[in-house]
Amino acid sequence: MRKSQSHPKAPPGWRLRLLAVALLLAPALTLSALPTYDKVKQDYASTEGVLLDRNGVPIQELRVDLHGRRLSWVQLSDVSPALLEAVIRAEDKRFYRHGGVDWLALSDAALASLFSSKPRGASTLSMQVAAMLEGRLKRGKEHRTVGQKWDQIKAAQELEKTWTKRQILEAYLNLSAFRGELQGVGAASRALFGKEPSGLDERESLLLAVLLRGPNATPDAASKRACALGKSMLPPRPCDGLESAARTALDGVPNLRPAVALAPHVARTLLGVEQRRVQSTLDGALQAYVLDAMKRQLATLDPQHVSDAAALVVDNASGEVLAYVGNSGESSSARYVDGVKAARQAGSTLKPFLYELALEQRLLTAASLLDDSAVNIVTPGGLYVPQDYDREFKGLVSLRTALSGSLNVPAVRTLSLVGPDAFAERLRALGFEHIDRDGDYYGYSLALGSAEVSLWELTNAYRALVNGGVLTPLSLLPGTKPAGQSVMDRAASYIVADILSDRAARSITFGLANPLTARFWAAVKTGTSKDMRDNWCVGSSVRYTVGVWVGNFDGSPMWDVSGVTGAAPLWLEIMKELPAAAGAPSQPPGVEAEQITFEPPVEAPRRELFVAGTVVDRVEAKGPDQTHPTIAYPGEGQIIAVDPDIPEDRQRVRFEALGAGAGAQWRLNGEPLDASGLWRPQPGKWLLTLHDAEGKQLDAVRFEVRGSAN
Repeated sequence: MRKSQSHPKAPPGWRLRLLAVALLLAPALTLSALPTYDKVKQDYASTEGVLLDRNGVPIQELRVDLHGRRLSWVQLSDVSPALLEAVIRAEDKRFYRHGGVDWLALSDAALASLFSSKPRGASTLSMQVAAMLEGRLKRGKEHRTVGQKWDQIKAAQELEKTWTKRQILEAYLNLSAFRGELQGVGAASRALFGKEPSGLDERESLLLAVLLRGPNATPDAASKRACALGKSMLPPRPCDGLESAARTALDGVPNLRPAVALAPHVARTLLGVEQRRVQSTLDGALQAYVLDAMKRQLATLDPQHVSDAAALVVDNASGEVLAYVGNSGESSSARYVDGVKAARQAGSTLKPFLYELALEQRLLTAASLLDDSAVNIVTPGGLYVPQDYDREFKGLVSLRTALSGSLNVPAVRTLSLVGPDAFAERLRALGFEHIDRDGDYYGYSLALGSAEVSLWELTNAYRALVNGGVLTPLSLLPGTKPAGQSVMDRAASYIVADILSDRAARSITFGLANPLTARFWAAVKTGTSKDMRDNWCVGSSVRYTVGVWVGNFDGSPMWDVSGVTGAAPLWLEIMKELPAAAGAPSQPPGVEAEQITFEPPVEAPRRELFVAGTVVDRVEAKGPDQTHPTIAYPGEGQIIAVDPDIPEDRQRVRFEALGAGAGAQWRLNGEPLDASGLWRPQPGKWLLTLHDAEGKQLDAVRFEVRGSAN
């Protein structure tokens, strides 16, 4: 049987003399002065950025540096005593008794290197920290040369002259790699065990200590080494539970979760390698409340196929964003999607800006009567047939009632007065960057919110309504006060905000008891897009504006969810949490009040607000003979196709007019037509005009006929 090999016995002191000779013969490096402890700590940078709220409280951690994973520097007083004991036992058991070099351990290592194919190191914690601070002392792919070892010894001795033992141990724990890309005890403790270093128990401490020499060890190997380390300690530590703990902590990729995660989307906007610690305008307590309220509302709506939401809270005066919740977090269907900045169909939320423009241009007043009845609007793409949400028509209603009740047909009729181009231009001036086409592209559906907008844009536009029509950018950074721009008429904006706060006028559609009814003054509007894919609720108190979107990020429709049942309850809950603001906005110059009556009495007498110069005290409904005569068919720019399956001599087009009196005449390209209005279509481009009995032109449209003339 072959005897096991052993090192030959050496005379006393022989190991040290051998080591001294080897080190004296080794070429030395020229070392630069080692940095001070304060300098090392100052230069240490976490790979995680920290977003602070307006009070300086951390509300989000976010990785901003892809080189390793480090958290903030950990003080030695914040490290578990169990870990300190395990690390010293594993790495440098005479740490507190030597002056930087453990000569006994070093000589043992030197002797082992002469007689073994597996040399072992004997670097003290001081020597290891010195190598971390001086790049030329670090190990390469091979072991250190004897010259490097000698310079490492000298550096460790110099380090001990200016650093305390506690500082050396603290730096070692913060600069060492533990596993994978995890550097420092803070990152290792949180990623592997989900706790801060102060909370590590003995079992976890043993595992972390053995990872310092074997960062890539398998769970089985790490648990065995930890067991051996525990047995070597005084008193010995039991090995119970080490295998299970190692499998739990070391299987898979380490997951370094942020300690606080309330505002990830804002953090991605503000944090970076050069901006690792940023104070924002957000209110951490309010941000947490909005997030929790959102989760509760989504849980309520879950049976109706609703997965996602977003919310924004803004200070009216400063434009500072107080809460920015892009989604509900891990419960969201796509937690990286930012619902505040995502563009979705606006629904009825654009109507206030349409009516404001009509008031501003003196085309209508809040008392003007609009016809909420069935209408077929001819467009180049075909007939456009708008309907109200409840598919019922209310007849003649005032503008106040039409806007408060979110009636669709009156909005479309108002857009025909204002003009799609003018409305699209106004929306762009209000900051709706996604509305980047002219009005003809959207057509009359723009009145009902066919365009896409973001919650960020929409909330700020509503804020402008209560700020007298003045638009200023929203801000996520405190102290910024950008100049404002007057976009809407102050008087018209005030009247629209007053209409949006009118509970009685709103009741025609929503009833008196609904989530839009707050205990304080609030101008609020809901909106639901086509097929219930999005619903919104945006509104302002005197001090704050809150915007809420509810839907699904994948665009799938919700099941029977409107703005009142989906977004409005969350809007109201957020509003109630904000500091109360008593009273209503002050009435500005240019707004006059008058007691009005309607004839016939389609609405009760009331006190109404008017832009100065448009005041009336009696509103009369116009009969059909009083309407301005217009061509109802064909529409402007319409294309009429000749049907090839019908004999051409049988095809006719009937021209139709509204409000034309007796004796009205048709002319086509200047030539009179039969009074019947029937015309056999001929290919080409045509100008159709309508004239009264005296020949005065009343209206005109251009259209085109396409198809065979044979």
